[in-house]
Amino acid sequence: MTEILMPRLSDTMEEGVISSWQKQPGDEVAVGDVIVDIETDKAVMEYEAYEAGVLEKILVAEGETAAIGAPIAVIAPAGGARPEPAAEPAAEPEPAPAEAKQAPAAEAAPAPAPEEAPEPAPVATAAPARAVGRPSGSRPPSSPLARRLARDHGIDLATLTGSGPGGRIVRADIEAAVRAGAPAASAPAAAAPAPAPAAPAVQDRADDPDVEAVPLNRFRKVAARRLTESKREAPHFYLNREVDAEALLAFRATLNEALAPAKVSVNDLVVKAVATALREHPAVNVSYTEENLLFHKRVHVGVAVAVEDGLVVPIVRDADRKSVSEIGRETRELAGKARDGKLSAREMSGGTFSVSNLGMFGVDSFSAVINPPEAAILAVGAVRDEPAVRDGQVVPGKRMAVTLSVDHRATDGATAARFLARLAELLQNPLLIVA
Repeated sequence: MTEILMPRLSDTMEEGVISSWQKQPGDEVAVGDVIVDIETDKAVMEYEAYEAGVLEKILVAEGETAAIGAPIAVIAPAGGARPEPAAEPAAEPEPAPAEAKQAPAAEAAPAPAPEEAPEPAPVATAAPARAVGRPSGSRPPSSPLARRLARDHGIDLATLTGSGPGGRIVRADIEAAVRAGAPAASAPAAAAPAPAPAAPAVQDRADDPDVEAVPLNRFRKVAARRLTESKREAPHFYLNREVDAEALLAFRATLNEALAPAKVSVNDLVVKAVATALREHPAVNVSYTEENLLFHKRVHVGVAVAVEDGLVVPIVRDADRKSVSEIGRETRELAGKARDGKLSAREMSGGTFSVSNLGMFGVDSFSAVINPPEAAILAVGAVRDEPAVRDGQVVPGKRMAVTLSVDHRATDGATAARFLARLAELLQNPLLIVA
């Protein structure tokens, strides 16, 4: 017998929620088969089998939470006696109210990119096996994103017909069901335990149509806790710098003309400049621990991406060794995966520095919270049209504000200032970025 333990799928993960079992008791399991989808604090991830056999027992049902290292299932050697599926915990088709996901209408604008029709997820070969000999009432195959959206809206997947490959339920099917008025879980806020005596003041009330209380999902709970810890434990200090972005925009236009149809963004150039500056200033590419100051020999830049439930930070690894076009291509791919909830553990772990850009939302400047265990994060604002003085003349100019948040335990003000000065020099002379 081999126990399957709840894995650590991200460097900030402390527990996981069983999103969906891809195998059921009695199903054969081959090495590499996806056994279960696990929801972490950042995304829904697929867990693959490392050992062949037969899934003998499920210990943690769908919708339930388990700590890292806790047993969630048992695999028996192939050829042994198979258990009766009916004796095992059945997959619940309705979502657990306490784990109901947050889906307010106000967050509809940054919704995930439309799910691609082919959706070639690794579970494609395992899905048909689930449909054969499965217990009655089990759900049809579906994508992790579809299952998450179904939980958000309290939709029973067993009532839907999938339009994806092999009848797989995809995001479009859930959205169609919502538009058609599929039954939704009623009063999820009432089912969640009140966090404090004052909670009734913000709960849904029939006599107050202007208030809606939506339970915090795990993503936001963990993000809130991590960011609070970051602000409380890491003594932040902030350095601001105004950058002349005229040459940066001109350089970007030249690159896009030469690379057409491929495109690079201002943020791609910022990431490359940051990586170059970190390579030259390794004292900023560090992490603080109680016993050591860790100097990272490689430069892995996290790029903040807005998703439906908040923010994730996929990692561009070895960004200092990649061209701007490579960074642009990789960033777009990672952002797409982030919005579809398909980032792997490796794609979200191991960052040594982060970049958060809100310029596309018209934000002139802001201060970002450090993403532990990193020691710094750069906040990038919008490129603004402002007057500039050149050769004694007032002419139209382009300006961009950048703000560096730094953990004072890991580095000092002078060191951070030298890094920021070099970064500004690279951004204002972008040919140095690719030199």
